[in-house]
Amino acid sequence: MKLLATLILGLTVCFGFERHTTAPSGKEIITGADQTEKYLNYLEGKRVAVIANPTTIIGKKHLVDSLQRLGINIVKVFGPEHGFRGNASAGEKVKDEKDPATGIPVISLYGTKNKPDKEDMADVDILVYDLQDVGVRFYTNINALVRLMEACVENNKEMLILDRPNPNAYLIDGPVLDMEHKSGIGMFPLPMSHGLTVGEFAQMANGEGWLANKAKCKLKIIPVANYSHDKSYILPVKPSPNLNTQQAILLYPSTCMFEGVYVNHGRGTLYPFTILGSPELKGKYTFSYTPKPIKGMAETPLFMNEVCYGLDLRNYDVAQLRKTGKINLQWIMELYKAHPNKEKFFNSRLSNQMGKIENLIGNSLFRQQVINGVSEEEIRKSWEPGLSRYKEMRKKYLLYP
Repeated sequence: MKLLATLILGLTVCFGFERHTTAPSGKEIITGADQTEKYLNYLEGKRVAVIANPTTIIGKKHLVDSLQRLGINIVKVFGPEHGFRGNASAGEKVKDEKDPATGIPVISLYGTKNKPDKEDMADVDILVYDLQDVGVRFYTNINALVRLMEACVENNKEMLILDRPNPNAYLIDGPVLDMEHKSGIGMFPLPMSHGLTVGEFAQMANGEGWLANKAKCKLKIIPVANYSHDKSYILPVKPSPNLNTQQAILLYPSTCMFEGVYVNHGRGTLYPFTILGSPELKGKYTFSYTPKPIKGMAETPLFMNEVCYGLDLRNYDVAQLRKTGKINLQWIMELYKAHPNKEKFFNSRLSNQMGKIENLIGNSLFRQQVINGVSEEEIRKSWEPGLSRYKEMRKKYLLYP
């Protein structure tokens, strides 16, 4: 242990590790990964696999690089969408490879398969999960997490979760997914913004029987230190190419639903999820922008090379979302009202967007409610009692106040 502590201290000095804090007062937030003293001993002598992307960091260095330097036996890395080092474009299939920096084999879970097989797990004793999440149902890291938990169960392995803050943890809102609309962007009966960290979600998935055959994965979780759900947290690394600013991350629970309508939501610009527009809104709004192909972000954006008119939310006071504790529905209701060709608005077949509005919002009612001009208050009433039941169930799995 003394030798290990000396090594950790040496790495801290040599590689410039630092604790990332966003709390303006009080104790700093320390991620699970940064608390190496709580899990290095546990990994010693084990054959370790890691699911990793660029958010998988200790201080400012990649966790895989750091653990390898500390003598941990990392036998392989599993790479999600965008790849282990984040060098693949959005939606691009990723191939298996050998990491040039470490020589460690990288098995892609975003190519020919999305789950480790028996052969992949044969030489693994423990799987480490450390990916930054943003706390919404349609951000698909949690789907990958459950598949990995299932792989651990099937192969009698354990999972270590290094927990990270949820930047939208204060927000528990939206309809709970009607499982009739289960899809790749929504697999579990959660509201749009679920108010959980990854560690808490994993406990819920175990406890609520969401793994195949209601199996339970053996979990060890390193919680975030000095953290509560209402603390703000500025991510030190963008969680994905199109969530490239803190503003985008905080608006995402409200603006991602535009993936399901005939409106560009900033893809093809450097400001995805913070600007909204369409060529058909010319004359309705003065703000305009032109989506262009951007490698790694949006190579064929909706309305490419066309001038779009609409809303600029880059300077929107996100403190209003925290104050209300609600997803903003007014933007989608406003743009529907302003759109001159309303029959196109919810027609996802006209665009290359993520999917139908039903899959994003999570129920069959919302489309018609907006079309019929139903008030926001009435729309929110239709989310009950499911949302209140979820909030009560959620309490059983919380790691933080």
